[in-house]
Amino acid sequence: MEKVAKALGDETRLRIFEAISGAEHMNCGEIVSLRGVTPATVSHHLKILSEAGLIACRKEGQFVYSQTVPETIDAYTKSLTKIATRKKKSRRHGARN
Repeated sequence: MEKVAKALGDETRLRIFEAISGAEHMNCGEIVSLRGVTPATVSHHLKILSEAGLIACRKEGQFVYSQTVPETIDAYTKSLTKIATRKKKSRRHGARN
């Protein structure tokens, strides 16, 4: 959960992740074409997104394609919901006492 939060906490990585999420898959050249993103920056950010399990990369010939891993977002969302629900429940119990 911490790796996902850190990965998405960076504005550039979030933009890259949003772009990949909006497509079936993207290659590095397509990501580089995003305004203000250099090839070196893309490579660095893709590595972090991949290590967090947010994207999967596959090589086809000379191109590397990235696509999102929906299961990671689902698990992250469930974890956040569990945390938020637990805190609300403890507040309600505290108010009754």
